[in-house]
Amino acid sequence: MNKITIVIFFLIGLSTTYAQDWQTDFLKAKEIASQENKPIILVFQGSDWCIPCMKLNKEVWNTNTFKEYAKEHYVMLQADFPRKKKNKLSKEQQNTNAKLFETYNKKGFFPLVVVLDKDGKVLGETGYKKTTPVSYIDELNAFIK
Repeated sequence: MNKITIVIFFLIGLSTTYAQDWQTDFLKAKEIASQENKPIILVFQGSDWCIPCMKLNKEVWNTNTFKEYAKEHYVMLQADFPRKKKNKLSKEQQNTNAKLFETYNKKGFFPLVVVLDKDGKVLGETGYKKTTPVSYIDELNAFIK
């Protein structure tokens, strides 16, 4: 194998090792949360149009610090509302996200991060803040305790 192929395999392996395990089905997220006794972190985002959403992804969700912590302590649930045609979700996923929106995001904020208990009861809400992943984890955990 040449060096480029080796680097590509390494990068693919690295990205899958630290991939965020986002759920998109609320019932499945609740099931996992119940089985593992974890809170659900529900994130409303516009992945291809909402600048604060993109910043939250880059500065918190996509960091190794957050991913490693979240894997052990949270069930991550994403409700995405992309606008670009190339990022369009299935009708079924759009309907699922719309139901979550009606229940948990009545004011229509993006991004909105809702901390839920394993049964889906709201424990707290936050959004984008220019902060570190550790500080963001502390803020999420303050709703849980």
